[in-house]
Amino acid sequence: MKIILNQDVYNLGEEGDVCVVASGYARNFLIPQKLASVFNKQNLSVFESRKAAIDKRKEEKRLASAGLKEKIEALTLELKVSSGDTGKLFGSVKNSNIAEELKKAGIIVERKKIELPGHTIKMVGEFIAKIKLYGNEVANLKLIINSDKKIEESVVETSKPEKVEKIEEKEVVTETDAVETEAVDSSEEA
Repeated sequence: MKIILNQDVYNLGEEGDVCVVASGYARNFLIPQKLASVFNKQNLSVFESRKAAIDKRKEEKRLASAGLKEKIEALTLELKVSSGDTGKLFGSVKNSNIAEELKKAGIIVERKKIELPGHTIKMVGEFIAKIKLYGNEVANLKLIINSDKKIEESVVETSKPEKVEKIEEKEVVTETDAVETEAVDSSEEA
C-alpha cells in the first residue's frame, strides 16, 4: 500500500515521504495513529502545498542534529555499576540506562536510537555507543563502566573478621600457657 508520511517514523521515513508498506501496517497502525495518509491525488496536492514548510523543518532538524552530535561526541559518560572481582557486572547496562544518564546531562535521546555493542554491556571497561540522530547522522558516545565502591568495601569487611579470629587464637594460646604454668607450679609443691 502506498502512503504519505505525516510525521517522521523511525525506520520508515521522514515527513512528506511517499512509502510503500504492508497494507495491514498502514491500515492498522500508521493511518489510525495519524502518522500517515493514503496516497491519492488529493493528499498529494496537500503535501505539495506544504512542501516549503516541510523542507524548512527538515533543514532545522539537520542543523539541530549536527549540534547534538558535537555535544554527544564531546561527552564521556562514566557509570558505576556493581560487579564481581573478575569485572563481570551484576546485571547489565542497557540502552535505557544510557538514555537516563544522557537525560541527566541535559541531552534527550530516545532509547531506541542508542546502539550498544552486543545490545548490552556485561563487563567493566570502556565502550563506544552509537546514537542515531536525524537522517544518516550517527554520534559516537564514549562510555566508561566502573565497579561500584560498595562491593570493594564489602570485600574489605569480610577480610577483617579473619584477622580478629587469628588474634583470638593467640589469646587462647596464652591462656593455656598460664594454665600449664599453674599446673607445673602445683606439681612442684607436691
